[in-house]
Amino acid sequence: MSNALEERGRALEDEFFHKENTAKLAAMKTKLENQSNKEELRKASGMTDEDVLDRLVVLGMRANTIAALSLVPLVAVAWADGEIQDDERVAILQGAQGKGLDESSPGHELLSGWLAKRPNDTLLEAWETYIKALSSQLNDEQARLLKSQIVGFAKMVATAAGGILGFGKVSAKEEAVLERIEKAFAR
Repeated sequence: MSNALEERGRALEDEFFHKENTAKLAAMKTKLENQSNKEELRKASGMTDEDVLDRLVVLGMRANTIAALSLVPLVAVAWADGEIQDDERVAILQGAQGKGLDESSPGHELLSGWLAKRPNDTLLEAWETYIKALSSQLNDEQARLLKSQIVGFAKMVATAAGGILGFGKVSAKEEAVLERIEKAFAR
């Protein structure tokens, strides 16, 4: 009888350690994947700020989706009034094409998700953190050009669905998002 009890005890002990080891292995695998993704993002984006890279990894960004990050301000402006207008969607998709995000790319897939369902505010917050860190690594002229390009595209999206022939009308909510985007470039 005691032999059966000892065997059962060892079996329970083995099961306990197996489950614990499986959990530890899964955690280690996740940590290694995150470190790998972080390094790939570092190479693809030129970003060196560890906190920014960590936030991007948490958001699910990968080297093959980082180009979509540059479109976050456009998405934020388009969603500012609660829905994306067809003209805004077209403008964003044209911007994506200009960034080299063809329809089969993971970045385009990510963008499509943002256009289908409004992303939560943490996406724009991560973009703001990213752009502040990136701007700090640029000289004044480079930062000015980057700001001009991103704010210009965001304004184009904001005006795409309003006014006469799609130009001229920007809602107060869109204007607030545009101001937030501009403030992200403050040094």
